[in-house]
Amino acid sequence: MTNKTNTAEAGRRGPDARSDCWVKITPTDSGGIALDLKSKVESMYGDATRQLISDELEALGLANANVEIEDNGALPFVLTARVEAAVRRLGLDVGDGFLQDRLPGTDTTTERDRFRRSRLYLPGNEPKFMLNAGLHNPDGIILDLEDSVAPPEKDAARILVRNALRTIDFRCSERMVRINQGDRGLEDLDVIAAHNVHVILIPKVEDPEQVRKVDERIKQVVCGATERRSDEATKNPPPEPQASACANAPRVYLMPIVESALGAIRAYDIATASPNVIALTIGLEDYTADIGAARTQQGSESFWARAQVVNAARAAGVQPIDSVFSDVGNMDALRDSVLEAKSLGFDGKGCIHPRQIAVIHDAFAPTEAELTKARRIVDAFEDATRKGLGVVSLGTKMIDPPVVKRAQRVVRLAEAMNRV
Repeated sequence: MTNKTNTAEAGRRGPDARSDCWVKITPTDSGGIALDLKSKVESMYGDATRQLISDELEALGLANANVEIEDNGALPFVLTARVEAAVRRLGLDVGDGFLQDRLPGTDTTTERDRFRRSRLYLPGNEPKFMLNAGLHNPDGIILDLEDSVAPPEKDAARILVRNALRTIDFRCSERMVRINQGDRGLEDLDVIAAHNVHVILIPKVEDPEQVRKVDERIKQVVCGATERRSDEATKNPPPEPQASACANAPRVYLMPIVESALGAIRAYDIATASPNVIALTIGLEDYTADIGAARTQQGSESFWARAQVVNAARAAGVQPIDSVFSDVGNMDALRDSVLEAKSLGFDGKGCIHPRQIAVIHDAFAPTEAELTKARRIVDAFEDATRKGLGVVSLGTKMIDPPVVKRAQRVVRLAEAMNRV
């Protein structure tokens, strides 16, 4: 127990706090838990909410306190996150916190080379945006702990994100989290890394050592959690539990973000900093500010950096992903931006509003001419393979392995979009 305070609050209150709640906890010397709950869903869920909060406070070790809650339709994962954040702000040591059972749909897996055309950013401290995000079918959903969360709320946001990872079915979307910079980002990992996050986005990377530190911290957290679950399951751990448990630990991939002139120069070293890097992306708002240029829709000011990211990613064997497009009302300009990104060699683009997803997917889809050419290349490769030939040719032209690989990807993408 450190830095104990007399009272602590967490969450949001007021008419705009949809799907959220506000919690205030004041410890007392005796009297047990006095809970004052004001809920918009009192008639349906009041008793269940009281029982849930009582169970949580008992698990967190808080026996005597006055607890005030204003509930604006918060789901259980939000309620428990806000209560835990308030308890932690009291200075109490609650260990791993209050972990509810995982719900169906939260145990999905990912693949290194899956499609990452779109990734939708969601503020990590706003539960109302998380609940139905999977219905929009982005390739990835990013629960953001960095720029979209105010500094005083970052401690509460990481608990909410952890609970969301354990609770929300994001359907087929890859489960991503953008952590904070430096030590604060490592603290984010301590809370969220062991709860089935597929990809960690690392902001403002300028040195490959930043990637390695994140990678190592993830391994420590995930491996430690896997060991504890193994010990609890067996109650009689094997002689070398670390080796056996860590071998079964889920793999967490990395996506470093280049956002400065120095980061762009070191892009290849960053992309090859860890075998868990699966993509390299660029953040143009910070990059253009760093070089002293205004960001334009034409993008001439960032052409070199974007080309650098594409080349570094391709050389490293990972996916190059373009920046977000910030004008959510201009779909024509978005489509032009995606087509330009595709022409430069990018595989995907970020988005900040669900309405951008369909446009991004459609623009990244192969054209009829691209698909026809890709099919001819794949057919030639399969024919050469059947004949045991070591060389693939199309007419009089030799086809190199990278060309075959790209053609196969075009065909797979067309099949996934039912455009075959």
